[in-house]
Amino acid sequence: MKKYLYPEKEQWEVLTTRPTQSYADIEETVKAIFKEVQKNGDTAIAKYTSFFDGVIIEKTEVTTKEIEEAINFVSADLKEAIALAKSNIEKFHAAQQTGKVEVKTTVGVYCWQEKRAIQKVGLYIPGGSAPLFSTVLMLAIPATLAGCNEIILCTPPNKNGTVDPAILYTANLCGITKIYKAGGIQAIAAMTFGTQSIEKVYKIFGPGNQFVTVAKQIATQYNVAIDMPAGPSELLVFADTSAVPAFVAADLLSQAEHGSDSQVVLVTTSKAVLKSVESEIKNQLNELPRKEIAQKAMENSKLILVNNIQEAIAFINDYAPEHFIVCSKKETFFVENIRNAGSVFIGNYTPESAGDYASGTNHILPTNGYAKNYSGVNLDSFMKSMTFQKISEKGIQNIGKAIEIMAEAEGLQAHKNAVTLRLKSLKNGN
Repeated sequence: MKKYLYPEKEQWEVLTTRPTQSYADIEETVKAIFKEVQKNGDTAIAKYTSFFDGVIIEKTEVTTKEIEEAINFVSADLKEAIALAKSNIEKFHAAQQTGKVEVKTTVGVYCWQEKRAIQKVGLYIPGGSAPLFSTVLMLAIPATLAGCNEIILCTPPNKNGTVDPAILYTANLCGITKIYKAGGIQAIAAMTFGTQSIEKVYKIFGPGNQFVTVAKQIATQYNVAIDMPAGPSELLVFADTSAVPAFVAADLLSQAEHGSDSQVVLVTTSKAVLKSVESEIKNQLNELPRKEIAQKAMENSKLILVNNIQEAIAFINDYAPEHFIVCSKKETFFVENIRNAGSVFIGNYTPESAGDYASGTNHILPTNGYAKNYSGVNLDSFMKSMTFQKISEKGIQNIGKAIEIMAEAEGLQAHKNAVTLRLKSLKNGN
């Protein structure tokens, strides 16, 4: 990890840069694959699955038999852990449900807002070296609670042409039956356009690498919505002398092991804490099975010493981390003043991995500074707010004149006429 001692504000732009390729570097590759999937459907999916995943798939859709067999491969302990996580995630997301909002804006004018589920949604579940069955819970649970009519799931196959049993088990547990062996750019393209096997959806959800992130952004050019730009994982920890250095190091490494393009950052006001955490990282890193991946991520990661907590929170809000852990005697200060973060974890006994798995919050969060303007996935992500209004005869009389004046001022005569005709009708007793 690179160390920065009391960096000037002029350096912050460099310090907040993520180690990912730019959109422009990836865009042409993504667009080329999109065009091929749009034209050739399943044939293109098979081609790129062979190219990227190293396996030839004859049938993209996962069969009922495969799902049934997967259930037997998941241990009882893991099933129990998934059940606990599922329960907590359901509780937290169910609590986000809200009712109809009604108001009488003036006499005779009634306005209200109701939420409706997005009818067709696609869930992308990363596979590869770390098949994220936990992401199935994070997406399938709120999609089901919201009442989405059609839910499909895409995930890359392994070298054997199968999907990780835990992913299939979790999807089945959440009631997801349409599961497809497609990953990366081609999966996002398939859900964007639809193929002979894979349905077109209205909104795509799920994290992924930088190629998936760009693919999701390209999907928006074809009238498909996305949850957010969510690329390589990242974590920022603020720690002072109240923090346990071993815990801090473990948290930083927990995100570094996601991928070589992940980034972790420690911000502290204590030289002693910086030194202790750096030492703990070296000790713990050697024990990790994914040491090489974490080590590469650490090359792009940072240890930052600042003068005071005011400077710390200013930098943290500028960085806008996906995950933010605060272990400080002044935790209230950070909680009250954090403005830009995907999810916040408070205290020595609140590891980021709790949010990844079982505390109940959602782990699909904005990365690369997008926490400045995006929320993480929540129940409302799977819903749309629709407004309604009903105006009585008295109501149109109360607001009609204002509408006529405003429409005429904008030069929209037909808008004015739509009101004028009604007012004349009422005046004439028709």
